[in-house]
This record gives sequence, C-alpha cells and structure tokens, in this order.
Amino acid sequence: MDKKQKVVVVGAGPVGSLAALYAANRGDDVWVFELRSDLRDPSTTPLNFTRSINLALSERGINAMRHANQPNLIDHVMEVTIPMHGRMIHGRRPTGELYEEPQAYDVHGRAIRAIDRGGLNKRLLDILEEMPNVKFFFNHKLTGADFRKNKAWFEVREGEHRELEVGFDLMIGADGAHSAVRYHMMKYTRMDYSQEYIDTLWCEFQIAPADDGAIMVDQKSNFRISPNHLHIWPGKDFMFIAIPSEDGSFTCTLFAPAALYERLEADPQGNLILPFFDKQFPGVTSLIPPEELIAQFHRNPHLPLISIKCKPHHYSSSVVIVGDAAHAMVPFYGQGMNAGLEDVRILFNILDKHAEMHDNVTTEAGLAALRASQREAALTEYSAARIPDAHAINDLALQNYVEMRASVLSPAYRFRKFLEETLSVHVPSLGWQTKYSRVSFGNERYSEVVAKSAHQGKVLVRGLVGFVGLPLIAGGCLLYFRYKRTVGTDLRALLGWMARLINRR
Repeated sequence: MDKKQKVVVVGAGPVGSLAALYAANRGDDVWVFELRSDLRDPSTTPLNFTRSINLALSERGINAMRHANQPNLIDHVMEVTIPMHGRMIHGRRPTGELYEEPQAYDVHGRAIRAIDRGGLNKRLLDILEEMPNVKFFFNHKLTGADFRKNKAWFEVREGEHRELEVGFDLMIGADGAHSAVRYHMMKYTRMDYSQEYIDTLWCEFQIAPADDGAIMVDQKSNFRISPNHLHIWPGKDFMFIAIPSEDGSFTCTLFAPAALYERLEADPQGNLILPFFDKQFPGVTSLIPPEELIAQFHRNPHLPLISIKCKPHHYSSSVVIVGDAAHAMVPFYGQGMNAGLEDVRILFNILDKHAEMHDNVTTEAGLAALRASQREAALTEYSAARIPDAHAINDLALQNYVEMRASVLSPAYRFRKFLEETLSVHVPSLGWQTKYSRVSFGNERYSEVVAKSAHQGKVLVRGLVGFVGLPLIAGGCLLYFRYKRTVGTDLRALLGWMARLINRR
C-alpha cells in the first residue's frame, strides 16, 4: 500500500517553505502553491513592495531549522547572518552632544542575528527544488476549498487564466495575515477571530554602505555605525530603528502614529520632515543625506501594522494554519518569523507522535481512515497547545513597542534588568532570566515565559518592599518607643510638679 500522503502548502514564504520541507522529509508528496511569482526571479515584487526586508532570527527559528533534517541549511543561514548583541540607543544630551548607549540583550553574551528575509527564503526554495517529492505552483491563487471533501481550487494567474482543482490529505495555510486558507476555513469551523490595526504606520529607509570618502565605524568594514547592534532612536510616541545588512547597509524603519504621517506626507519639500528627524532622531540626517531621506519617505509605502488572533488553528483532519495566517503580530519583539518557524516544528512533532502505523490495517480505505483519525487528533492537540502561546507572543509584541520607544530610557526598566541579570549570573540555581532572554534565547512556551516573568516581577517587588520597608518599619518603631519613653518621663515630671504646687497651697 502507498504510505504517502498528499500535503498542499499554501504560501511559499519562509514559514510555508519550512513546512513543505518538514512534510517532504516525512516522505509525503508536497505541492506548494504561491500567489506571487518565484521569489528567485529578479522581476518578482517582494513582500510589501519593498526591496530589502531584514529580520531578527533568534533561537526559536534556528531551532526549527535545526530539526529540518538539512544540516547545510543551518550552515548556510549562519554564514549570512550578522550577530546583534544588543540595542544601541541613540540620543542627544542637554548639552547638544550626540551619544550612543549600548544595552546588551543578554548578560551571557548571546545574540540575535540579522538576516535578509529574501535570502533565507531563496535558500529554502533551492533545497525544496532538489527534492523529487516537491512540486511548485507559482502564480496560483486559492479561490475555494471544501475541507470536508479535501478539495481546493486555484486560479492560475499566468498565461491563459484557468482554474485548477486539487485534492489533498492535509492543507497547511502559511499565506500570511490576509490568509485565503483561513478565510475558507472559517466556513467550516466556529472560529473566534479578532484583528487590530494599531495606530502606527511604518516606512522603510536605507542607510547606504560607507564609501572611501565616508566615515566608517572601523577600517575593516563599510558600516557607518556598529553592525552588531539593533539601533534605536526612541521618541516615546514613535521611533526609528536600523538593522544591519551584509553589504554594509542598514535597513531602517520609522514607526509613528498615522496622524504624524499625515502631517509629514503633506510636506513634499521636506520643510517638516528634516526638522522632525533632526529633533527626534539626532544623527540620522548625517547617515542618510537629507535629500535622499525626503525622497525615501515619499517613495516608499507607508504601511499599517496588524495584530491577529484566532482559534482554533485547524479544522478536522484536513487543514491547519501557521505563521501569520494564525497569529499575525506587530514586529516589536522580532518574533513573527521565529514564532511561525516554531509553529512548523511543533506541528510536525505532534503529527509524528500520532502517526504510528498499525499492522492490522490491510486496505487502502482503512489506512486512509486511520491516517485521517490520527491527523485530526494531532491537529486538535496542536491547536490546544499552540493557541495560548500564539496569543501570549502577540500581546508581548504589542507591549514591547512601549519598551523600545520609551522604556529603554526609564531608570525603573534599567534597574529591573540589572537585578534580573545579576541574579542570573550570581545565583544561577534560581533559574532567573529576563523576559527578553527567555523569549529570544530559549524555546520555552511563550505562555510560560509570561507566567515566569510575572512571578519574577512579584518576587522583585516583595523583595524591594522588604529591603526598603523593613528598615523603615524598624526605624519607625524605635522612634515610637523613644517618643513614648520621653513623653512618659515628661508627663510624670509634670504631674509631680502639679502635686507639689497643690500641697504648697
């Protein structure tokens, strides 16, 4: 009997490509459908219509690729990443002097890694193309699906337009925040769904590599600023960030409220844009020439940020959604792609756990029914396990925007970070870590990270209350008893004097 299953993956981004790789490694027949043209074709319009998108790759994403049974993948990925050991906070002192202040991500020296999204995606596609059980279908749009009959329909958008009907055992939707798979899945399951556009838009900028006549951060590179940091210009209500690229450039992003964008958009000459940057993001106009800064602001799209939560993430035995299709998040924790890649690892771990064959199955129909039952049990377990974590990281990403644009300047934030890192180094048996370290340098469940961080916060508050409060209470008691003794002595003296005065009379 044929032991292969047919897996249809919708979406050929990094998450969809990794899902296809996991499925192909299991021996399944894998068909990958992508709305756009092949990303490896230079004429293909990249995601969000921007030419360069840099991402932060952390342990969760690396671990997911580590388990993809492709050692060369990890080697290649690590070769083309740039380690970022912390944030570099930029600002201006009251004296007018510019400053850079590093804030390490991790007291143990661990780093997140800057990586070009397109480069990672292309490498995954190249590996998949070499596998005989994988087929690509670019320029195919999902237009319909029957998840009870396990059939889907795709519009072929190249050449003569036509419709293609496809059968499958399992469909994996990795087609982004505006997922067509999720849309059609909603017709079959009672899905709780929420989306939120935060009042922030983003626009991409570029810091060009240094040339021979430019000031470089060192003589061995063509980076204008440190390549081993994520650079932040915090502005409380907005911020500007820069992430390094291999060629010496930096991909930068302005995050700001929509109202601010409206004001700046009405300024084609840059009469408002340049003073705004000079005041709020000091030093940027020395890294991006003013004329180019204005041109990039007006040339590059101003895009919204969406946060999506839904449950369940599956229907029956036939379909499951992963990555942004299941939990699109704002980018402020750098976990969007990492969480999506982790989805794939966890999903296939659970699928494999349930995929034990039974010797007493003797017919193809019996085998198909058994597999459907196993898949349904696995997908049910996956939804139950993953949803709390997906919701947790969505919330953390929203909260981290406040940290990046404002809290990094807060003494209270720095003090707690110092205490947690000190305990992590000097009392490791406590298992104490910062929330950021747990998220970015470990593989604990996101929901457990939130719970442990909240517990640590409570312990710190109680400890500080005890450290500060007990001496105050002790001092207060001492003063009180001294006061009572003094008052008692004075009162006895007063009563004695009054008695003597009466006796004299």
